[in-house]
Amino acid sequence: MSSLLALTMSLPVRALAAGEALIQSGEAGGEMYVLETGRLSVEREGVEIATIEEPGALVGEMSVLLGIDHSATVRAIGPARVRVVENALAFLERTPLVALHVATLACARLDATSALLAELKKEHGGKTEQGMLARIFGALNAPPRGAVARTHE
Repeated sequence: MSSLLALTMSLPVRALAAGEALIQSGEAGGEMYVLETGRLSVEREGVEIATIEEPGALVGEMSVLLGIDHSATVRAIGPARVRVVENALAFLERTPLVALHVATLACARLDATSALLAELKKEHGGKTEQGMLARIFGALNAPPRGAVARTHE
């Protein structure tokens, strides 16, 4: 399968300065980004939850696919460049190979998350954390609340 960098070669590039926000939590989505160079920090509710540094990494797809506002802030750690996928839902409809990449990525993240949660549940069985783990497992199995992919016109 071709890489996202190869599949988005013709798309516009946005340069980010150190500390510049690419995505702001609570803002409406619609674009996705593919990291070309640099490092990005992902923060949710003031807590850093990830660092993205692999060229070809995808950012912003949750908002696009779920039709919801961005749930995290993504900021450049140093100078960075991203490819901009404007009107991403329409782009995915026109480019099935990119859509397959996005689906594969989403499944891989869900698989890794559920494996980690299973490991945590084994380690903390019977302790007070058990209630939190049960809520997390429930959230993973629940349909998205009010999330419907946006239509484009």
